[in-house]
Amino acid sequence: MIEPRTNAPHDHAAHETLARRGCPVSALKERLRDVGLRPTRQRISLGWLLFAKGDRHITAEMLYEEAMRARVPVSLATVYNTLHQFTEVGLLRQLAVDGSKSYFDTNTTEHHHFFVEGDEELIDVPVDIAVGDLPDAPHGMEIARVDVIVRLRRKAK
Repeated sequence: MIEPRTNAPHDHAAHETLARRGCPVSALKERLRDVGLRPTRQRISLGWLLFAKGDRHITAEMLYEEAMRARVPVSLATVYNTLHQFTEVGLLRQLAVDGSKSYFDTNTTEHHHFFVEGDEELIDVPVDIAVGDLPDAPHGMEIARVDVIVRLRRKAK
């Protein structure tokens, strides 16, 4: 059984339960309810595609293609809306890699990423990165999180 959602933005225990169990539909329905989302057919179908494969980085277009192959009848707009809804309630983490592309990470714990240029692939950085000398946030604001994306390219031969 998935633990009820806490007020913390990242509920690691529930995330691990979904990944460890291979995301059974009953667990997914319960998790959606716990974060205040109605478990509609489309949310369940897209959630199963997202979480059944463990931790991963995916774009809306990639998920849409998976949905089409799985014969899940959704529009690209519905995929975008669902990804943003899942992000708003803490089920996903959105990463803006460049101005035109966002990736969604099923691992919502604090961690950083490598981005392989040319392959358009995100990879979790396996160690903590110390980030220091952050500027003070403007008046009335606070720093929510820091995303470090280390860009990689293949060495010339």
